[in-house]
Amino acid sequence: MKFFSKEEFKIIALLLLVIAGVSFFNFRDALRRSRDSDRKQDLSRVAEAIHFYHEDFGFYPPSNKEGQIVACNKEGGEVELDLTSKEESLEEQLLRVFEPCDWGLDGLKDATDPDYPPYLKSLPRDPQWEKGIKYIYRSNTNHFQLYASLEGEDEDEYNQKIEEYGITCGERICNFGKSSGRTPLDKSIQEYENELEAKNE
Repeated sequence: MKFFSKEEFKIIALLLLVIAGVSFFNFRDALRRSRDSDRKQDLSRVAEAIHFYHEDFGFYPPSNKEGQIVACNKEGGEVELDLTSKEESLEEQLLRVFEPCDWGLDGLKDATDPDYPPYLKSLPRDPQWEKGIKYIYRSNTNHFQLYASLEGEDEDEYNQKIEEYGITCGERICNFGKSSGRTPLDKSIQEYENELEAKNE
């Protein structure tokens, strides 16, 4: 029986190391691509649910400073809104009446009618939420912006303008998003509304 020489053994060992290294990097890249694919699908699903919510109510759910959707009624009490109020805006009323929905735990539904099918059974959370990465939602009831942070700059949907805007998706900077209509993702909703007002003057 013929055994490998020391030189042949070294060559084989080196080839095996190269193959293992390439496989490891390919596997790690595949996992990263899978997470980014999940993020894109998650934001599409949430944006679609928010649009359906808007169709039924005529406004988008508001957001809080932490980037959560404020549309949950965890107490189970009755919700009363005065759409003609001059003392309190619709956004102010909604923020007072509803509670923030927790990503990964709560769904997006009609809090006034528990029998109505939910717009989204469970709001997704970022695949790396345990590392402090979050989805961010911003809305003033007239427009909304929804953000995530893709890991791969080679992703087609990666948006450098959003990244330069500097919104934080938890422990990383956001670089991908969805919004209502023509609402830009690289400026605040207030800035956008100010621009619209200036054009109409």
